[in-house]
Amino acid sequence: MATTLTREQQRQNTPDRPKPGGRPGAVGGHRNWLAGVAGWLWLVVVVVPIYWIVITSFKEQSSYYITNPFAPPAEPTLGNYGMVIEAGFIGYFVNSLIVTLGAVIPAVLVAFMASYAIVRSRTGWFLRSVNSLFLMGLAIPLQATIIPVYLIIIRLHLYDSLLGMILPSIAFAIPLSVLVLSNFIRDVPKELFESMRMDGATEWATLWRLAFPLTRPAVVTVAIYNALTIWNGFLLPLILTQSPEKRTLPLALWAFQGQYSVNVPAILASVVLTTLPILVLYAIGRRQLLSGLTAGFGK
Repeated sequence: MATTLTREQQRQNTPDRPKPGGRPGAVGGHRNWLAGVAGWLWLVVVVVPIYWIVITSFKEQSSYYITNPFAPPAEPTLGNYGMVIEAGFIGYFVNSLIVTLGAVIPAVLVAFMASYAIVRSRTGWFLRSVNSLFLMGLAIPLQATIIPVYLIIIRLHLYDSLLGMILPSIAFAIPLSVLVLSNFIRDVPKELFESMRMDGATEWATLWRLAFPLTRPAVVTVAIYNALTIWNGFLLPLILTQSPEKRTLPLALWAFQGQYSVNVPAILASVVLTTLPILVLYAIGRRQLLSGLTAGFGK
């Protein structure tokens, strides 16, 4: 009898095991069909255009209009890519690379140091005013300031130059970068800063030896976001440049569309070549980017 009661007590105290064949994460033992269908629909929406762009870039212009748009090319060709490269794609790529790196690196460095000063400052009112000024920059869109920016670039004699595109790009990248980085630096425990100060470290050493390693995911996230924004920027190159030698890739795509108004495969080949650097950048900083985007969820 005692043995029977013991087994019944053990059976009551033992949590119910999942039924055989049940999927982990299923709510109430039922599959979430709605989420699964929505996920597959979103995958189709994303993959189908990419598939069409890639296969069309390998088709000949003569066969594009007489074949199924979603059918793979019967005779793939690299002629479209050669045509785009011969049309000056390399020069446009170099211009975009110079503008992107020339704007992202100073913007991230300035934003990181400004964020550290805003969070760790003991003076108070001045840097709080500077922080409010940065936040006001988030409320002003680029389109609303394009005419003043144009006039300033003209007065500085920087029109139709890469530097004329780099300086406004830095200015528009700093506000959001300061907002993101200051929040990450504020989450660093104050005890770590106090221990660095007791060890005799200067503010400069604390900045680069403590704050930077702990906020590296946020720095990488901000850098990638700004790089994608500047790389895909169209308005500033359109307004601040005139000569074809100073065009960047987004503006070059627009020029390709005018030059090859009926050559869809050539235009899509230029789109593929423009997207490749973005994919490489994401592959390099994928882990740091995901860490920066999900860092706040574990707190």
